[in-house]
Amino acid sequence: MQTETIKLIWDFKGGDAAKIAEHHAIHLKEFAEKENLTLQIAGSKTIDSLSAIAFLAVTREEMPHVRDLLKPHRGELFMDN
Repeated sequence: MQTETIKLIWDFKGGDAAKIAEHHAIHLKEFAEKENLTLQIAGSKTIDSLSAIAFLAVTREEMPHVRDLLKPHRGELFMDN
């Protein structure tokens, strides 16, 4: 049985949102490697000129631990797998 993947999301607003989200994604990738997470999927996405997100994909089993440590703004099912 395939485990569900959760996309933890951090929202950024303002003129520097895209740059900040890109930088945050670097740290999320480093965290995934350091914590030896099952998935090594992190990144950023520009929504518009004033908003962007950074995200980290985790398994449902790893989600509570990562959520409690990193305090994402929200989460959703990750449909990219």
